[in-house]
Amino acid sequence: MSGDRELVLDEIRDGQRFILVTHENPDGDALGSLVGMHNVLKALGKDSVMFMSADEFPLPYEYRFFDLEGLASVPPPDVDDRTVIYLDCGNIDRNPLEIVKRDDTHIVNIDHHHDNTRFGTVNWVDDDASCTAELVWCLMRDVDVVPTITIAEALYVGLVTDTGRFMYENTGARAHVMAAELIDIGVDVAGVYKRLYEDMPFAKLELLSRALAHVERYDDGALTIARLTRDDFRLAGAEESYSEGVIDHLRSVAGTKVAAISRELLAEAASGRKKVSLRATDNDIDVSAIARAGGGGGHRRAAGFATELSDADLVRFLREQIAAQLQLA
Repeated sequence: MSGDRELVLDEIRDGQRFILVTHENPDGDALGSLVGMHNVLKALGKDSVMFMSADEFPLPYEYRFFDLEGLASVPPPDVDDRTVIYLDCGNIDRNPLEIVKRDDTHIVNIDHHHDNTRFGTVNWVDDDASCTAELVWCLMRDVDVVPTITIAEALYVGLVTDTGRFMYENTGARAHVMAAELIDIGVDVAGVYKRLYEDMPFAKLELLSRALAHVERYDDGALTIARLTRDDFRLAGAEESYSEGVIDHLRSVAGTKVAAISRELLAEAASGRKKVSLRATDNDIDVSAIARAGGGGGHRRAAGFATELSDADLVRFLREQIAAQLQLA
C-alpha cells in the first residue's frame, strides 16, 4: 500500500468533520465518488457534507437518480473547521468553492488524473486507477465499511462511465474485480445501464443529428470535429448536458486521431464562449496536453477546455497541436 494512501486513511480515521467537493459540471465518476465517499464516512460515524454549487443543477438527466441526501449548495457555517476532501479534481480551480482556497485550508486530494497538480495538504493521486470511484472503493475496504446498495451503485456508476462501459484502456484487472464485488452486493447492472444510456429524451437525438450534420475532418481525418451552436440547442429543445456522448460517434470514425466537439455555452454571460471536449483514439496523441495548452486538462485519452477562440482559430489551434505531437512521435 502506498504511503500517500496511508496518509489519506489516517485523515479519514482521525478526522471527524468533512466537506466533500468535486469538479464543476460533474460527470458519473465525480458524482459516484462524491456520493460513495460521503456514505462511507457516514458509515464510520463521521460528520460529512457534500457541496455542489447551485449552478450545477439540474444535473444531467442520466444522473438525477443519485441519492444526494447530505448535499449543500451553501457552505456550512463551520466550513473553516472541516477537512476538505477533493474528489476527481485535477486542480483546485475546477471547483467554485472559493471559501476553502486559502493557504491554511486542510485539503485531502483524491484523484486519478495524471496531470493532477497535487494541490492538497495530503495527496493520493493514482493514475493507474480506472476512476476516482475505484480509489474510494479501495479506501472503503481499508476501513472495513460494508457497502450499502447506495454506496455500491454510486461507485459502479463512477466505474462504468469513466471506463467507457469497460472499453477504454484504463480498464484494468482491478476495475473488473471491483465491478464483480459491487454486483455481488446487489447492483442492478441492467438497471444502471438503462438509466445511464437509455431512456434518452428525443431532444438529445435531435441534438445529435444537428452535431453530425456539422462534422468536419482535417489532415486526412486526423482531426474529426463537430460544432453545436446555441441555436442548435434552442431548435432541438435540448439541455446543455445533452451534448454528452456525441463525441463517441466522432471517435469511432476510421482514421481519426483526435475527436473534438465544440459547443457554445448557453448562459447569457457566456456568449461567445465554447466548451471543447477532446478524445484520442490511441496513444499517439495526448489530448490532456492539448487541453492544458488551452487552459484545461484531463486524461491522455479524454480531456477538455473552455475557449473564446473563433471556430476557425480553434480548428487551427487543434491542428497545430496534433501536428506537433505527431512530429515528435
